[in-house]
Parts: sequence; C-alpha cells; structure tokens
Amino acid sequence: MPFTLYDANLFVAYTTPTDQSLIAIRYLPLAAVYALRITNYAPGVFAMKTLIVMPARNEAETIGAVIGRLKAIVPDADILVVNDASTDNTAEVAAKAGAKVVNLPINLGYGGAVQTGFKYAARHDYDAVVLMDADGQHDPACVPDLLKALQDADFVLGSRFLGECRYKVPIARRIGMWLFGKIVNWVTGQKITDPTSGFQALRKEVVKFLAEDNYPVDFPDADVLILLHRSGFRIKEIPVIMHERQHGVSMHSHLKAVYYVFKMSLSILATLTRSVRRSS
Repeated sequence: MPFTLYDANLFVAYTTPTDQSLIAIRYLPLAAVYALRITNYAPGVFAMKTLIVMPARNEAETIGAVIGRLKAIVPDADILVVNDASTDNTAEVAAKAGAKVVNLPINLGYGGAVQTGFKYAARHDYDAVVLMDADGQHDPACVPDLLKALQDADFVLGSRFLGECRYKVPIARRIGMWLFGKIVNWVTGQKITDPTSGFQALRKEVVKFLAEDNYPVDFPDADVLILLHRSGFRIKEIPVIMHERQHGVSMHSHLKAVYYVFKMSLSILATLTRSVRRSS
C-alpha cells in the first residue's frame, strides 16, 4: 500500500513512506474527516497507478490551489494539466504547483483537451484516471470516493444532486440535465441524476477506449454514457460536492448553452444509431 488512512474522532492521520510527508499532512480537521468519508477502504484501492487529468483554459487564478489540495489528499497520484492554449499563465502556475503540463498549440476545446489527457494516460499505462475541472468547482476531497467506486465499476460519475451542489444551476442548464438524464436512464436502464457531470473516474480499459476515435471533441456528456453502456462498460454514480466557479467563464454560458442542447441531441442520436466496436 502506498499509504494507509486512519479515521479517528478528531483527525485523520496519513501514514506515508517518509516521515517528512507525514509531518506535512498529518492532521486534518474534523470537517475534513466527514467530507472525505475514507473509512473502511478495501486494500489496494489506492495501490492503483492513478492520473488526475485537468483540462484548463485560462484558469491561472484557481488551478494552483486545486493542485495543492489534490497533493494533500491523494499524494501518490500524478496530476496532468492539459493547457488548452491559455492566454494567461495557467501552464506556469500548474507546473510550479507540481503538476505535469501538456501545452496544446491551439484551442482544441474541452473534449479535445480531455482526450489528450486520456491518450497520455493510455500511453503511460495508468490503471485509473480521475477527470476533474481546474476551476475549483469539483471538490478534491471527493477523489478518494471516486477511486473507491472503481472496485465494482468501469466508469464512475460524480453527481452533485446525490451529494452537494453549493451553487445555483441556471434553469436552462437544469432543463438540459433533466432531458438528457431521462434519455440516459431510458437507454441504460439505470438512474443517472447528473449526466453532464465532468467529475469522473475511469478504469484503464475505458481510458484506452475513449483515447481512440470514440470521444466527442466539444461537449462529452450524456452521449459518452450511452456509448459506454452500449460498449458493455459498467457505469456507477456516486455523491460528490461541487462548488460555484470563482473565476473565468463556463463553457455552458450564454448562447453556448443553446448550442450545447442542440449539439448533444444530435450526438445522442448518432450514438444510438452507430455500430459500436470495443477493442479487446
């Protein structure tokens, strides 16, 4: 085991291979104990070679703090920031915070940046990938739960509606979530409450599958869930915490939200009608 976690009444002690790292992150407050929910983890959950992928465009104001929290919570995981042609110093801040950085020469969009991270993970043979945003919306404290859920799933989706959503979701976005959730529920036969969530964990088989020509270039959401189900992968949804974006502009803002609904509808239709071939 890379490290062991102990739940006590008032603190969590992380035992790691070096005394120095133990001193650095030995105690967490009681609130963090309940937020992490890390008791009774099965042996080997954290023994997986894990990569945390964060696509980022102009997230210099938040990405350093996010990386810092990740390093305290999952110190043995590697962190990869895919810098999607930012015009600020996102890459420099991420590298200084200790992340690996891939700089895209042009703006590929969210889907292209995510698939770049998947290709990196597949090439370097990671056992698991956690996908999360760099803007602080996805709470790093939930990463251990996502990894634990991979024990009996191939793809784990973090739901703000099963957990805590600490901001008001715009009504247009909620309608899209509801509509696409209904479609995903109908196709997969299982209840999915947050089909547009980008807070996810994936086993290496799913990563390699999506690293091929199976991933949308702009808005990978409900269509990916349907594709994975039709390809025979096990999908699971668990509670997570999501916060309000502190800086920057959401990719679902303004007219992009209207385009998103139209594009996702077409993508779902195409996914339902295409033949699916899963590599062995």
